[in-house]
Amino acid sequence: MQQEAAIGLEAIYQRIGTGPVSAEALTSPEIYEQERTQVFGRMWLKVGRVEEIPAAGDYKIKRLDVANTAAILSRGKDGVVRAFHNICPHRGNKILPETGNETFGRARGHSLTCRFHGWVFDSSGPLRMLPREDRFPEKMDHNCFGMRAIHCDIWEGFIFINLADTPEQSLADYLGGIGRHFAGFPYGEATYARRYSTVLDCNWKIALYAFSEGYHVETIHAATFPKLAVLVHTEFKTFGPHSSSAIYVPPGGAGPTPATAKFGEVLFRSETHGRRLQDLPPTVNTERRNDFQFEFPVFFPNLVLHACAGSGYPGMVYFSHQFWPLGPDKTLWEGTNFYRQPTTPSELVAINHTDALHRNAWLEDTSTMEDTDAALRSGVLDQLYLMDDEVMIRNTQFHIDACLAR
Repeated sequence: MQQEAAIGLEAIYQRIGTGPVSAEALTSPEIYEQERTQVFGRMWLKVGRVEEIPAAGDYKIKRLDVANTAAILSRGKDGVVRAFHNICPHRGNKILPETGNETFGRARGHSLTCRFHGWVFDSSGPLRMLPREDRFPEKMDHNCFGMRAIHCDIWEGFIFINLADTPEQSLADYLGGIGRHFAGFPYGEATYARRYSTVLDCNWKIALYAFSEGYHVETIHAATFPKLAVLVHTEFKTFGPHSSSAIYVPPGGAGPTPATAKFGEVLFRSETHGRRLQDLPPTVNTERRNDFQFEFPVFFPNLVLHACAGSGYPGMVYFSHQFWPLGPDKTLWEGTNFYRQPTTPSELVAINHTDALHRNAWLEDTSTMEDTDAALRSGVLDQLYLMDDEVMIRNTQFHIDACLAR
């Protein structure tokens, strides 16, 4: 699925075309069912960060409604992060209770115990003990009754899983050029994370596509960022199914309120939280322009990152969006802002202000999604016509269509 990078609109259009995209792809229950198996059942999916389970014995449970399962991400005694289905191989009960979309815990003695009949598993997967083993009519081979493994790998501290029995590619091959393009950024230093999430009544691609272009900024964000009409959306690239582009705001743009400017000064003059263009990978903002806001990739199928290095928003290292299908017309949206740890009360207050400002912008973004879904379900439109700044949408849809055609 991976191929060499296409840089610039002309090269991208030569690969994926310039025609309209199907409106039905955003509403059809039948297409959604195909996506569940052909996309989410076969592609690598980001499900966490290594900092979330830092110590041996720590675990995180991530619900994956799109696949009717939940993944246990467990750090074993050897420090290795592994993934397992949250299902006991005895009678199919959940090994660990789930308290929401994400559940965190720590395995006592590196053991995970099914609450139904007390089967005990090592945090690295094997079956340790089953009660009253002598009452089974056949000898139980412990090697056959460990937790059911999910393929798991790590890129730059991000934990990915693949639900296929045999993945078509390794994670490194799957990410290919985009993995190299965004490697070396200090993701692991940004351990102060603030998350916002909600369930939206819309197809997952409608939500993803709303965050995959900058065409909407001067209209949707006119109240929050009134001077962003001068932004430059440029440097488009595709890496097979993945894509990326950069946002610059020339002098005279952005126009923060006086309060935001004051809070921003606290962070911009900090060596820790200020603009750190030197942290960017060498292939991002190659000229180290000061009007750089962020470069944002779409990692196929459902992850968007924004590498800011303190430029796009004061103090912010990067932020992410992820869109998890809950049904053909329902989506779990997760947005997370990542900062370095504040060291003074003024830094904490300034970061919280930045976070609130960014949250308001996201509320403006999400305000369009349910209306889009409802209107498209009228069936009035058969096709959607995209402009240049929406080329990342076109690339994602092109490769979803390719997955479904296999």
